[in-house]
Amino acid sequence: MIENLNILITEVYNVLLLLIPILTAVAMIVWLDRRVWAFVQKRRGPNVVGPFGLFQSLADALKYIFKEIIIPASANKVIFILAPIVTMTLALISWAVIPFSEDFVLADINVGILYLFAVSSLGVYGIIMGGWASNSKYPFLGAIRSAAQMVSYEVSIGVIIINVLLCVGSLNLTDIVIAQENLWFIVPLFPMFVIFFISALAETNRPPFDLPEAEAELVAGYQTEYSGMMYAMFWLGEYANILLMCSMGSILFLGGWLSPIDIYPFTLVPAPLWLIIKILLLFILFSLVKAIVPRYRYDQLMKLGWKIFLPFSLIWVVLTASYLFYFNLLPTN
Repeated sequence: MIENLNILITEVYNVLLLLIPILTAVAMIVWLDRRVWAFVQKRRGPNVVGPFGLFQSLADALKYIFKEIIIPASANKVIFILAPIVTMTLALISWAVIPFSEDFVLADINVGILYLFAVSSLGVYGIIMGGWASNSKYPFLGAIRSAAQMVSYEVSIGVIIINVLLCVGSLNLTDIVIAQENLWFIVPLFPMFVIFFISALAETNRPPFDLPEAEAELVAGYQTEYSGMMYAMFWLGEYANILLMCSMGSILFLGGWLSPIDIYPFTLVPAPLWLIIKILLLFILFSLVKAIVPRYRYDQLMKLGWKIFLPFSLIWVVLTASYLFYFNLLPTN
């Protein structure tokens, strides 16, 4: 009994050790997002609350906590309340398999990449639930858009991941990182990295693909009827998903926790810090795209996913497999 209790306490400690930094990172990443937009548009950005405006996200969180939660009278109240909870929970549990170093991962499972793909695919359910339960036309239209958009670009991401798996021969995320010790996959698979990055923008509803919450057309899309902390949970889930996609890009193509240069003083930097640096660099690219690129039309979004990305990704899978087979480079494990 005591042994089981110790195991439970250890697991709870490990979960909190992962979740608390992630929630803190989500708050700080919103600050970074705003600062990047301000830099591009020659504005100041958050600069009043705390040094350099660092406490602005904390002030926003307090505002959401004390704002009234209003549930529309005609809404399905149970599903309306569950929707943001589902969105945030799915975004957070995905981090269980992300390896920050060879020894620092909450769940080092053999099918880590499939777990990530499955959990991130379920994220659309929170948005659909929120849009449908609101019983309003704008949230419902936003939910329908989101379902079609996320399904479309998940197909491309799945095919892109196949290219990486062909080179590694394992579904374990740690094995994928270790396989890049000599050469990061961004070099031989650069076109796939570009498509992955663009697909990740669509998968997380980021501009220029933020059609599910397009304020010019749908007020706020699936979030229109939400307020207070329930709105903040959607917001937390969205940014946690963005960071997750950045971490996936870092692990699949940028060598994860591996140092870019295996010489002093780069070898002194802790492994988890290298992964965090790569995630931040990809996130800054996410922010720059939002500040620079205008929003796509919905038909352009669907055409890009189905008529360009999917065929190109499939062709690249054939080329990758053919190259590895011809030069006898297929992994043996």
